[in-house]
Amino acid sequence: MATTQASTAASAAEPVPALPGGAPPAGQDREFTIKARSQRQQIVRHFLRNKVGMTGLVIFVLLLVFAFIGPLLNPKSYSDLNQHAQSMSPGRQGYLLGSDAIGRDLLAGIMVGVQRSLLIVVLFVVIALPLGLFVGALAGYFGTWVDSVLMRVVDLILTVPLFVVLVVVASNFPNARTPVGVGVILGIFGWMDLARIVRSQFLSLREKEYVEAAHALGASNSRIIFKHLIPNALGSLIVWTTLAAAQAITLEAALTYLGFGVNGANQTSLGRLVSDGVQAASTRPWLFYFPGITLLIIVLSINLVGDGIRDAFDPSNRRVRA
Repeated sequence: MATTQASTAASAAEPVPALPGGAPPAGQDREFTIKARSQRQQIVRHFLRNKVGMTGLVIFVLLLVFAFIGPLLNPKSYSDLNQHAQSMSPGRQGYLLGSDAIGRDLLAGIMVGVQRSLLIVVLFVVIALPLGLFVGALAGYFGTWVDSVLMRVVDLILTVPLFVVLVVVASNFPNARTPVGVGVILGIFGWMDLARIVRSQFLSLREKEYVEAAHALGASNSRIIFKHLIPNALGSLIVWTTLAAAQAITLEAALTYLGFGVNGANQTSLGRLVSDGVQAASTRPWLFYFPGITLLIIVLSINLVGDGIRDAFDPSNRRVRA
C-alpha cells in the first residue's frame, strides 16, 4: 500500500508536458515559456560569441551604412559628370576613388551598386524562399505520390545548370536586364536547392513524437506544418538564405559580365561596375579593383554571417564550446 502511494505521488510530481497541438497546461505556461525563451537566448548568445559570424555581421552593417548613408555625405552624385567628361585617377580633383571613362564618380557608383545588388538579393530571397519552402514542405510532409511528382519536376529542372537557364531566359527577355528584372529571374529559378533541403528536413521531422501526438489531438496539416515543422527547420532556412544571397550576388555579376545581366545607361550594380572595369583594367585599374574588392567583401561578409548562424543553431557546437 505504501509502495502504491509513493508511486502515485511520484507520478503526480512529474511535470505534465505541453500538448503539441495547443497551449501547455495552465500550471506550466511560465515553465514552457521560459524554456522556449532560453533556447532562443542560447542561440543568440552563441552567435554573439562567434567571432567569425560577428565579424561578418559588423562588415555587412558597415557596408549598409556605406551604401545608404554614404550618398548623403558624398557631395558627388553618380549621375553627375565632371567638367572634362573624362576619367580621373583616385584623389584627383576631389574624386576619392577616381572617376570612370565619362567622368562619373566611382565612389558614388559603388554606393549605388551596393544598393542595387542588395535589391537583387532581397527580390531573390522574397521569391525563392516561399517557392522552395512550399514545394519542399508538400513533398516532405505528404510523401507518397506528391513527393514523387514534385521531386521529379525539381530533378528535371536541375538537370540543366542554373547558370545556363539564367542566360537563356535573360537573352530572351532583354527588357528584364534591370536590377529588379535580374532579381526576379534569379528568384524564379533559384528555389530548387531549398526545396530539396526542406523536403529532407520534413521527412525527418514528421516522424517525431510531437507530430504524431498533434495528429492524435486532431491538429490540421496546416497547423502542424506552420506551428511545428517550419519552426524546427528554421535554422536550415536561415543558413540557406545567407548562402543563397551570396550566390545571387555572384550570379548577377557573372551574368552582367557576359552581357546578360544589368544593362542600360541609367542602370548599375556591382557586377556592372566590375564588368565595365575589366575593359579598362590595363589603363585605369581602379575602375576594376575597387568595385571588385567591394563585391568580394560583401559576399565574404554574408558567408561569414551564414557560418555563424549555422554554428549557433547546431546543438553539438553549443555543447562543445559551452
